[in-house]
Amino acid sequence: MPKLHNRPPKYCRVNEYAVIYHHGKPHYLGLYGSPESKVAYSRFVAEIQANPSFYLTKGETSIAVSELAAAFLDHVKGNIDSAGYSLYRIIILEFLDKLYGDDIPVDDFKPSCLKLVRAEMIKSRRFCRRIVNRYTHRLVSIFAWGVENDLVQETTWRALKAVKSLPEGYPGTFDNDERQPVSDDVIRRTLPFLPPTLRAMVQVQYLTGCRPSEIFNMRVGEIDRSRGNGLWYYVPKHHKTKKHIGKKEIPLGNRYGIPEQCE
Repeated sequence: MPKLHNRPPKYCRVNEYAVIYHHGKPHYLGLYGSPESKVAYSRFVAEIQANPSFYLTKGETSIAVSELAAAFLDHVKGNIDSAGYSLYRIIILEFLDKLYGDDIPVDDFKPSCLKLVRAEMIKSRRFCRRIVNRYTHRLVSIFAWGVENDLVQETTWRALKAVKSLPEGYPGTFDNDERQPVSDDVIRRTLPFLPPTLRAMVQVQYLTGCRPSEIFNMRVGEIDRSRGNGLWYYVPKHHKTKKHIGKKEIPLGNRYGIPEQCE
C-alpha cells in the first residue's frame, strides 16, 4: 500500500543522473546538478503536494485511513487558523488513529466505523453532545477532501454523510447549560484583582463584544490607527465568520483609554 509522506522526496544522485524515490519507485530527472533536473524536481514536489495521489504506481488505487488523515493535516496546516487545525489534530490523533491507525483502506471505512469513532468520543466524557456531533462532521469533511483529491471513492463519502447527528438525550451523552451573561457589577468588582494584561483584555471585550478567541489572537499589526476619525480599529486577518461576512472591523475607541463605565 502506498505511503503518503509529510516530507518531499530527496534529490539524489545515481552515477551521473539525478533521481528521486517515491513509493519506492525511482524517477529520473536528468543529469545531476543540471538546471533541467532541478526544475523537474521542483515540478515533481509541487505536483505530489498539490495532489498526493498523483504519483501512485499503477494498480495502487487506495491509501490507508491514517495516510488520508496525515495528508489532510498537511493540507489544512497553512489554510485554516490554528484553533481549527488543533481541532482536527484532536479528532485524528486521539480518536481516529486510536482505532484505525493501521493499514485499513479508506474505502473500507464504513458508517459503522464512523459510529465507532464517535462512540469513543462519547465514552471519553470530554465533549458534550453538540461537540461530538461537530467533530463527527469534521471527520466526514476529511473524506470529502479525499474525494476532491482522488483519494477516496465518492460512494464512501456519501455513505458517511448518511450518519445522523446525535439527538438530545442520546444515551451516554450530556449537554452543557447555555452560557449566561456576566453582570456589570461582577465585572467591576473583578477588574481590580486581574493582572494588567487580563484586565485590558476584559475591558476590550466588554466594550467591543469580541469573541474571546479574537481577543487572545489580537496582534499590534492588526490594529489600524490611521483613520481620520481618530478611532483605532481591530481588523483580524482570520475570524470565525470570514466566509460569511468577509473583512471584519472592530472599533476600539481612541488612544486615550477606556470609557468610565468599564473602570
